[in-house]
Amino acid sequence: MTKRVREIISWYESANPGVRANLARMLNHGRLAGTGRMVILPVDQGFEHGPARSFAVNPPAYNPLYHFQLAIDAGLNAYAAPLGFISAGAADFAGEIPLILKLNNHDLLAEEPDPAPAVTGSVKDALRLGCAAVGFTIYPGSLKSSLMYEQLRGIAEEAQANGLAVVVWSYPRGSGISKEGETALDIVAYAAQIAAQLGAHVIKVKLPTAHLEQGAAKKVYEELRVPLEPLAARVRHVVQSAFEGRRIVIFSGGAREDDKSLLEQVAAIHDGGGFGSIIGRNSFQRPREAAIDLLGKVIDIYAR
Repeated sequence: MTKRVREIISWYESANPGVRANLARMLNHGRLAGTGRMVILPVDQGFEHGPARSFAVNPPAYNPLYHFQLAIDAGLNAYAAPLGFISAGAADFAGEIPLILKLNNHDLLAEEPDPAPAVTGSVKDALRLGCAAVGFTIYPGSLKSSLMYEQLRGIAEEAQANGLAVVVWSYPRGSGISKEGETALDIVAYAAQIAAQLGAHVIKVKLPTAHLEQGAAKKVYEELRVPLEPLAARVRHVVQSAFEGRRIVIFSGGAREDDKSLLEQVAAIHDGGGFGSIIGRNSFQRPREAAIDLLGKVIDIYAR
């Protein structure tokens, strides 16, 4: 184990050996093994956004096995998906890449100002499928956020008791904040803090904009001159908000972008001390060879 990975694992003082081993399993896999950086492929979009919106642009991606092979061939640290996709390939690809089972999901078939994902998998499912971690989404800002926090608390307790790491998608949304506020710097930093407080080992957030949503927070940011530019400074602040960088914070790739824009974002994450990226649509919505080429460039940036 490298000195850097050993240092990161040491931050999880209360984690049992099983959790630590699974964190190390992810950090020591793929082309970024040993660097302390991570690039993960998440494919929950079929459930979250619908199959055509997710896969029609690259039809081979309708096949669950396509994503396992893509993550492996690209040299990624882990692959995350809901129960159906993980179940479809866990046996065929056993031991080839660390798996993260997404335990809750939300669809877009009904308009909900305050959404709450449904629990769609269990810790027992994750253990049966040989996963290294479970994933769980929370929506800070939703009027139903307390329910999600309570669900996460119970799932995290069970997962950790069984040696599984906990990855939290902390995505602000709901009637408590504006659409612009979902990616506001103060809100994203708050979301990272909430996930860390709820026991997340790895925290996934969106890249923050320079917008400040909350009046009381804006006053503090302005009085203390917390940097809002450039993007690397915002990334640094979000990482700082997760226990002074003592929790792994990775940033989502978001909607499909051109290569140049995505790589500029990745460079900012690297420069701001982010631990890596979790890139879904910008991977599987490209033809396979183009996706592997792009992910290779992403990995090259993080390996600097």
